[in-house]
Amino acid sequence: MEDGTLESPGIPGDTAPDQPFDVTHWDAREDCETRQILDRVADKWSLLVIALLEERSLRFTELRRLVDGVSQRMLTRTLRHLERDGLVCRTVHPVVPPRVDYHLTPLGTSLHATIKALVTWTEDHRQEIAAARDEYDLRVAEEAAQSSATPSGRTTA
Repeated sequence: MEDGTLESPGIPGDTAPDQPFDVTHWDAREDCETRQILDRVADKWSLLVIALLEERSLRFTELRRLVDGVSQRMLTRTLRHLERDGLVCRTVHPVVPPRVDYHLTPLGTSLHATIKALVTWTEDHRQEIAAARDEYDLRVAEEAAQSSATPSGRTTA
């Protein structure tokens, strides 16, 4: 068996609670379920839809109005993917014109708690991140100025 190959088949990323977290299970192959799910739930439109549906169920037109910048096609695709993944439930009411409502499933609600924690972390650390960005930009600008000030971009020793 090749080094690093699991002896028993399993789902990539599946770890028992007592095993350490292994980032290498976020496989980049297209057929990796963990990666597909992460790509879906980390998508900006999905995050916004999940956050909005946490508050209450919404109609498609309400979601489109509330999600700034999303096209009708992209919102439709996002909702279909979230419904397929079991995060959103679509309810069609038998009226004319048809009325369709979307709401989070219990699984979607549990994901919202994680999203909320990420947003809270971002808000708590945004000043530190802004300072780090400023420091980085300044350092890169200084390095660029130094390399353009020396002949052939070489540094002098």
